[in-house]
Amino acid sequence: MIDWLMATSIGFGVLGFLFLLAGVASARRRRFARLSLHTVLALACLACGALCLTLQLSLQGYRALTREDLAATIQVEPVGPSQFRVTIRLTNGQTENYWLAGDEVYVDAHILKWKPWANLLGLHTAYELDRIAGRYHRIEDERVRPRTVYQLTTDRLVDVFALRRRYGWLEPVVDAEYGSASFFPAHDRITIELRVSTSGLLFRPLTKAF
Repeated sequence: MIDWLMATSIGFGVLGFLFLLAGVASARRRRFARLSLHTVLALACLACGALCLTLQLSLQGYRALTREDLAATIQVEPVGPSQFRVTIRLTNGQTENYWLAGDEVYVDAHILKWKPWANLLGLHTAYELDRIAGRYHRIEDERVRPRTVYQLTTDRLVDVFALRRRYGWLEPVVDAEYGSASFFPAHDRITIELRVSTSGLLFRPLTKAF
């Protein structure tokens, strides 16, 4: 998907440049009707190229989702009352360790769903894990006891999830953008899979540890 968008962006850029050259030639020959046509075509191609490049940059870090996929494997190890340590292994091989306070391990993610016509161009529902945290059973504990939250995303120059919230012009492309979250008890030492489907995040316990 990313390579396809980059190639499309380059293609539109080359076309825009060629139309600009044709416009310059038309201006020298004083053919103003052709100059106007070439200028409009050049601007249209450059705009399409810029859109594809923006999507390519903003989708870095997102993973295409066409079924229920494994997002991460998490090992939970209690270390005290309402305290536990987790080791999370992402599908790209990255592994991180976190100390969390609470009764449950909590993970949420950003979900992007594209318009049907965009699916034809190779853009499918995509997700990106956002944060991992500890969650208490009781709301009173959430209000007064220590909170632990860690970021799972990486900083990027452009993020289509943030762009969709800010700009309405992406509405014809993005069908929906929303957050999904799931949590799992952390009382016992256990290894669980974090999976993501088109309906959101879910945990599945495993019998083996990694």
